[in-house]
Amino acid sequence: MLTTSLKISDAPAGRRSGAAVANPLTLAAMSLGYAVVQLDVTIVNTALASISASLGGGVAELQWVVSAYTIAFAAFILTAGALGDRLGAKRIFIAGFAIFTAASLACALAPSQAVLISARAVQGFGAAILVPNSLALLNHAYPDDRARGRAVAVWAAGASLALTAGPFVGGALITLVGWRAIFLVNLPIGLVGLWLTSRHATETTRHPQHALDLAGQSAAMVALGSLAGALIEGGVRGFYDVFVITGFVAAIIVGALFVVQEMRSRQPMLPLSLFAQPMFAATTVVGLLVNIAYYGLIFVLSLYFQDINGLAPFATGLAFVPMLGAVLPVNLLAPHLAERIGAPITIAAGALLSAGACLALLMVEPGTSYLAICLQLVAMSAGLGLLVPPLTSTLLGSVAKQRSGAAAGVLNATRQTGSVLGVALFGALVGRNGAFMTGMHASLAIAAAVLVAASVVIWWAGRRREAAAA
Repeated sequence: MLTTSLKISDAPAGRRSGAAVANPLTLAAMSLGYAVVQLDVTIVNTALASISASLGGGVAELQWVVSAYTIAFAAFILTAGALGDRLGAKRIFIAGFAIFTAASLACALAPSQAVLISARAVQGFGAAILVPNSLALLNHAYPDDRARGRAVAVWAAGASLALTAGPFVGGALITLVGWRAIFLVNLPIGLVGLWLTSRHATETTRHPQHALDLAGQSAAMVALGSLAGALIEGGVRGFYDVFVITGFVAAIIVGALFVVQEMRSRQPMLPLSLFAQPMFAATTVVGLLVNIAYYGLIFVLSLYFQDINGLAPFATGLAFVPMLGAVLPVNLLAPHLAERIGAPITIAAGALLSAGACLALLMVEPGTSYLAICLQLVAMSAGLGLLVPPLTSTLLGSVAKQRSGAAAGVLNATRQTGSVLGVALFGALVGRNGAFMTGMHASLAIAAAVLVAASVVIWWAGRRREAAAA
């Protein structure tokens, strides 16, 4: 947490009319908004067995409980960023917190899998509003590169801590109260976040000329939903099933229509012109690849601990605790390391560290001692903690300030798309009868490969930027 206020202004000297004050409580509000979103990404994984026992359903239904959230998150985040640019990030951020909190209550009260999955989708919509607008508000409060990088590090550290604490917190709540408590915990967080934002955040400049790309929004939702559905159902029905093949075909066709729409639109939800900047393009690709690996493996590891090794929810949560010890200090170290050796090298190092951990986990079998895999879990989490702050700050620094909402939306849309694909793909691999460990090993190998690819992409972009500056 920051302990001092920083006065930020565009005026060079003298009286600074309308100067914004970087209040640490503003940073706290933005961090809460991102943290509660990330908490719900992983806290649900610990409850999967309990939800199945209470409401019924197999692996595919559990994948939908996880994926309904991330599909809505990924599909709506671009529009949410543009909406913040149009109407003011503070106003939209507050609306997102209210939606997320109300949907959390609906999840806690859900009487069936169908209702829970629907409420999770609404939660994802609220999350989509929160993330890009929290970044836009931070970018507004911290225009200086170094100050923004450190603020983003705090913002990311809180989220990473929530992400890795999710399984532990979930396991404790399930043991003490029941699985519905994992959603009720969001209510006090939401209320505090709403109060802090309304009292301490400074509204951003509105750009009413920014239109909403409803055609692009619809195409994005259909394309991503079709792709995720085809991957999830492929693990149950087989990938040669007519329904599954139709899903893949629909995803390709509608995805192509989405690209055409974005190329033709005067104000697209996904500004393709941003990708002309190599560093922007590289950071979005890295975000996609990292989330495929990390979130897909969180889902698989949760099932491994509970269904294969027979751990209770609380013990499963404890199994993820060592990850907590690495992520926060590494998050805070990352911006300082990026200042010394460069953001691209820092990001690449984090991706390679996580890739090495995935390869080391290939020795895991049913009944493998937890002590034998603890170090790998810590390394995987540390790699994520090392790369996220410089990745986010580098992307924001690669675009004009007035496009920060759209840029943050693009980064988080690609990251959440990666989450959807990771859970859907890895879940399909482990979901086949009697093939869990084969699917888990395949998932680990794929995760390592995409993380290595991420390190190559960002290294190449960094070298290209150096050559352009020479």
